[in-house]
Amino acid sequence: MLTASPRPSPVTPTIDLSAQGVQHGHLRLPYSRDDSAWGSVMIPICVVANGSGPTALLTGANHGDEYEGPAALFELARVLDPAEVSGRVIIVPALNYPAFRAGTRTSPIDKGNLNRSFPGRPDGSVTEKIADYVTRHLVPLADIVLDFHSGGKTLDFLPYAAAHELPDKAQEARCFAAVAAFSAPYSMKMLEIDAVGMFDTTVEEMGKVFVTTELGGAGTASARSIGIARRGAANLLKHAGILAGAPETTPTRWLDMPSSDCFAFAGEDGLIAFERDLGEPVRAGEMIARLYPVGRTGLAPAEYRAAMDGVLAARHVPGLIKAGDCLSVLAVLTEAP
Repeated sequence: MLTASPRPSPVTPTIDLSAQGVQHGHLRLPYSRDDSAWGSVMIPICVVANGSGPTALLTGANHGDEYEGPAALFELARVLDPAEVSGRVIIVPALNYPAFRAGTRTSPIDKGNLNRSFPGRPDGSVTEKIADYVTRHLVPLADIVLDFHSGGKTLDFLPYAAAHELPDKAQEARCFAAVAAFSAPYSMKMLEIDAVGMFDTTVEEMGKVFVTTELGGAGTASARSIGIARRGAANLLKHAGILAGAPETTPTRWLDMPSSDCFAFAGEDGLIAFERDLGEPVRAGEMIARLYPVGRTGLAPAEYRAAMDGVLAARHVPGLIKAGDCLSVLAVLTEAP
């Protein structure tokens, strides 16, 4: 009787992931299309290795319209000196490369949301094939994984690094220690709306130390948010022992997302007018935003009030919002885990 086994990944690295020194290359994924019968998606990758030691996997643009990660990681790949490294750093600045080049959250090839496609399939869509290669060939090499995120074109966040509550409390403690070392202005004990198919979940289930971020958004990156990303990546490599020295930490404010009351979603289409800005406190029952109908004048706006005490940690960016869109996210100031 035949037993099913995963097909080999169609992705081929153009560099030797185990070699010493600095290598710049690509993950080549065959992609036959109208304008190139034997074409490929070429995902940039850099490996910097020196001697024995831990391996860090650093990724950006899991969503293609989030730019702090790519800005930090393209620069790190350019300047990281192997003589300063003890171990290995694998850098993929734009994990969902088709989406990154298009400036979109999801892939223009298959509309795949990479961060909802893990663990992926070697015989699936382009996005699923990328997820499968990362799951089966990159994550197993890593001791610590940093996946940069921000709000993209539709959300803006307080700049924070984050980890999740985990069943394995020893693993959870290692993750939060890494978050503290990253030293963003805010640090979050994060609650996901839907964790199915996420890179986070796949990495955590493999027992790795995992850190993610939300470093702003609004479809751009500021000098401040890029600086947080660059300093945080270096701090994490120092924390892991891959770079020498202690992390250059600054004070961080710890946040918690204790329940679904943190999230507010638009019940109708309209024009959104916020009553609070990011980082401002709000009490349960106080106004977060008004949503104005735009079909005619004279209609009363819908009122969106806080379901809990907290601070505004994220908000919808475009002035117009659609029913079902995330309007706001609250978080609670707390002590370090």
